[in-house]
Amino acid sequence: MQWANFLAKEAATNGLSLEQTVAFAKSFQTENLGKTKVKLASELNVDITAFTKWVGEVHDKFAQNSPELATFNNRDKLEKLQAYLSLKYNSELDALKPLAAMKLFKSLVVRERLQQEAWVARRICKFLGYLPLALELVGRYLDKMPDLSLETLLKRLEKKRVEHEPVVNANSLMPDEYGIFEAFELSWEQLDENAQSFGCLLSLCALADIPLSVETIEDNKKQKLNEKAIADLLELHLLQQKSKGIYRLNPQIRQLLRMKLDKSSEADEAKSKFAAMMLEVAKLIPQQINPEDILNLTPHIPHITEVATHLCEYLGDENLITLFTKLAWFYQSQGLYQQAEPWLQRCVELTQNRLGLEHIDVATSLNNLAALYETTGRYREAEPLLEQALALRKRLLGEENTDVATSLSYLGLIYEYTGRYSEAEPLYQQALELWKRLVGEEHPHVATSLNNLGALYCYTKRYSEAEPLFKQALKLRKHLLGDNHPDVATSLNNLAQLYESTGSYKQAEPLYEQALELSKRLLGNNHPDVAISLNNLAALYRYTRRYRKAKPLFEKALKICERTLGISHPTTMTVRANYASFLREAYQ
Repeated sequence: MQWANFLAKEAATNGLSLEQTVAFAKSFQTENLGKTKVKLASELNVDITAFTKWVGEVHDKFAQNSPELATFNNRDKLEKLQAYLSLKYNSELDALKPLAAMKLFKSLVVRERLQQEAWVARRICKFLGYLPLALELVGRYLDKMPDLSLETLLKRLEKKRVEHEPVVNANSLMPDEYGIFEAFELSWEQLDENAQSFGCLLSLCALADIPLSVETIEDNKKQKLNEKAIADLLELHLLQQKSKGIYRLNPQIRQLLRMKLDKSSEADEAKSKFAAMMLEVAKLIPQQINPEDILNLTPHIPHITEVATHLCEYLGDENLITLFTKLAWFYQSQGLYQQAEPWLQRCVELTQNRLGLEHIDVATSLNNLAALYETTGRYREAEPLLEQALALRKRLLGEENTDVATSLSYLGLIYEYTGRYSEAEPLYQQALELWKRLVGEEHPHVATSLNNLGALYCYTKRYSEAEPLFKQALKLRKHLLGDNHPDVATSLNNLAQLYESTGSYKQAEPLYEQALELSKRLLGNNHPDVAISLNNLAALYRYTRRYRKAKPLFEKALKICERTLGISHPTTMTVRANYASFLREAYQ
């Protein structure tokens, strides 16, 4: 396996983000191994503090899956990673000792067969470089050909080496991999055209577990063809099954299958097909993801990422924005904003380059990136993007359009969060009236607009105007979305805050408790929305002098905010300030 492929596999296995993977591949190139942190940061033109922090984050991710990192004592984290990666790479390619190779070969081949040609068996092991994978492939090949002599097998392997040496050199395979290449070639010839095509399609998957469910295929003929292809690949050890419906390709086999695909006339068709398949899976990602969604979709994310990273040119213009937005939603709705951001940035870049600056999808991608910046408190970065999106949407779609209403709402939020209430209010009002005209009075977007306007009135202490809007939004959301929805939790929180602000603590408390339980159930215990609910309930306990109840809630809220939003996010700073104020009051 090439070092670059090994690094890609390690990045995927250890869950590095897109940004981390790019930096990881660059920092751990073979020529950089052994270099000090200071020297490497200097050569990469990276600030040493930022580089040290990045190395620490990558090290900690690897340490979660590889406790053996702790065995590299008396080294900094960069040196530990360098040593660990070098050792693991060498161990994965390590050939067996001749006796161990023969023992493995004996376990794979019928004993009588080996006894008849023992000397040839030793020559085969040597030819294959004593590599376990090559021996496994040859063992499975012999199983399918019980009458084939080992002498004939060796001649076939030797012939493959001569025939394909130019191919091997052209694809930068290492000498240690030659035995695997010849064994693979023999196995490849045993596959029918359907299994070969299926294997090539699988080579487009990421270096991660591959979920395959043939039962979901409605076409019976296609289902049977896929079942047979999987069975044939498993039989020849070209594919491994980890558990029911979960498979994995060996990195070297994946590389060899990809070489076959790239040489074939069907390469573009296969890549278009794979990109379309992953797009359909990506379309299943909702904007508000729940724990069940996370469980079901997580196995597919590496392969969707593979398309977004390497095969986006095979997506049609009309689908370009969908794949990147859905990937971002997967992370964003879990509060993993740093992992969502690169996909939204890439979406803006790609839509502008491919579609031109005057395209509606450019406006949508600008709006989506701005929405992330708004969520993470980067209001200065969000505002110009929203202004661009609004102007573009008005120009391309006219004033009376739902996308225009969306942009008005987001821009209103930015003005509100930056204290420009007089600028926010007319935008909220325009958005509300526009939604009502375009989609009717009973629509989730109408509820959101009511909620936004109510929150603005709360900030400006116009409580009597805010309360009916909050109640109307809550009623509408329950009616349209059901009781178990994150937007319902938001409405409960907002109404509770209003009651708290007016001193109606008894009315506020049950609403805060409902909002907290709902957010936990729908979003998990470590989501920023859960932190906000914890903070709100803690503040209520503080105001009612129930300090023992307040303290652990403040601490949990602050911990979640710092982990998911960062220490400088406005919400984190608000929670920290609330906690500090509480401590001064409770322990003075």
